[in-house]
Amino acid sequence: MSPTPARSLGRALAIALHGISGAPVAIEASVNDGLPGIDIVGLPDASVSESRKRIRAAISNLGFTLSARRITVNLSPGGLKKVGTVFDLGIAIAILEAEGAVPADAGRGVVHLGELGLDGRLHPVRGVLPSVLTGLAAGHTRFVVPEANLAEARLVDGAEVRGAANLAGVVALLGGTISDPGLPPIPLPETAALPVPDTHDLAEVHGQDDARYALEVAAAGGHHLLMTGTPGAGKTLLAGCLPGLLPRLPIDEACEVVALRSLDGTLDPAHGLDTTPPFEAPHHRTSAAAMVGGSRPGSIGVFSRAHRGVLFMDEAPEFRRDVLEALRQPLENGRCDIHRAWGSVVLPSRFQLVLASNPCPCGAGVGQATQCRCSPLDRRRYRARLSGPLLDRIDIQLEMMPLVAADVHGLEPREDSATVAARVARARELQAVRYADMPWALNAQAPGGWLRETFAFRRTETAPLDTALERGAITMRGYDRVVRIATTLADLAGRSRPTGDDLLSALVLRIRETA
Repeated sequence: MSPTPARSLGRALAIALHGISGAPVAIEASVNDGLPGIDIVGLPDASVSESRKRIRAAISNLGFTLSARRITVNLSPGGLKKVGTVFDLGIAIAILEAEGAVPADAGRGVVHLGELGLDGRLHPVRGVLPSVLTGLAAGHTRFVVPEANLAEARLVDGAEVRGAANLAGVVALLGGTISDPGLPPIPLPETAALPVPDTHDLAEVHGQDDARYALEVAAAGGHHLLMTGTPGAGKTLLAGCLPGLLPRLPIDEACEVVALRSLDGTLDPAHGLDTTPPFEAPHHRTSAAAMVGGSRPGSIGVFSRAHRGVLFMDEAPEFRRDVLEALRQPLENGRCDIHRAWGSVVLPSRFQLVLASNPCPCGAGVGQATQCRCSPLDRRRYRARLSGPLLDRIDIQLEMMPLVAADVHGLEPREDSATVAARVARARELQAVRYADMPWALNAQAPGGWLRETFAFRRTETAPLDTALERGAITMRGYDRVVRIATTLADLAGRSRPTGDDLLSALVLRIRETA
């Protein structure tokens, strides 16, 4: 006997996110003879498999009775893992189309995102903005989202987004009819408040001319920075000045930042597309899992929250060793490759790192030998907490001297952040022109080999670097980072290429003293 043909077939679209990237998922629902029930296939996780219970209850509570047949739902591509409750709405629409409650092909090409409550209302979900971006990249322009997510979805240009309070509203948008319970829409949960960065103006900084200049260089070229000095030298104050020196993010980078906040549940759509670079300053007891992220699907860590911005780690040697070593991959590749029991994901984590450290456990340092209570061994062990491979990835390594009375009472006016930011912006403009056709945008990201070939340095210009390399004072990675710093020095001065003096000055900014 030949099998009984399907009574009807319904289709819908959704998005499967992995990090802030993803892929469209085609949803098919087929109603066949068999024992009543709903089967979901196509590599769903537990939260997707459980949707059949939510969907059946929601449809029933809206006054529509599913036929007493077997409903099979297929999520394609079948080899892509589907995670989360965001598929509820798409599955429900596909089933209702198969049952005849929605006109055939009414939802063709429409991406549906949302979680269903048992009363048929749509609950807001995380990751709507990156889902819309993914759908647009795949050629889909029409989206239906929970009403609470509408403002977030409309932050994306080029998307035709409709919001609905409940499943009945979505059916109505598609030309079908189901009784509307008239319940109020479910609002967004209170957004977890992002910590307000403790920012400052450079005009507040007393003395520390070398540190101020190093901070300007770091801002202009996107260089990582380590500041070592006694308590009260101004390390934290200077780090708080960095956000005020950085230019606004371009639109594509701002979209990445906002997409990560959407995934993290910390996006406030009322602020629009925020182009301010993020600033993260985690406590030194923060765990490696919290820094890297990925403890559960859809979660991100501090490294990713600092993407396209600044990560400031005060009292850096006090962080756990696994946290410090976890910095290596994002510093090198700008991402975190996360492998957990639930699966794997790649999260973008390209940030500018600023570290602050005392010279020794007691903080007095070698320069204050009469006050320091630490033995030479204690000092070496303390500084060794920042491993050689990690330090090799830090461009500028600055030793800060304690403040003296003359610094506090000096009458000479100090430049404010706005003045320095203007010079930083001009240096960034030169880099934008230089790297217009390249996959990198800043001097700190440019390959050293490319810079050396482009500028064709003479041996007399690179002599100090060559000597430092031969003596083991710097590695080849350090050599290239010196060239990057020198390029930033030239950009700040408005020169077309670094000079020998720029290379020497960059080498001084690179090599810190040892105790």
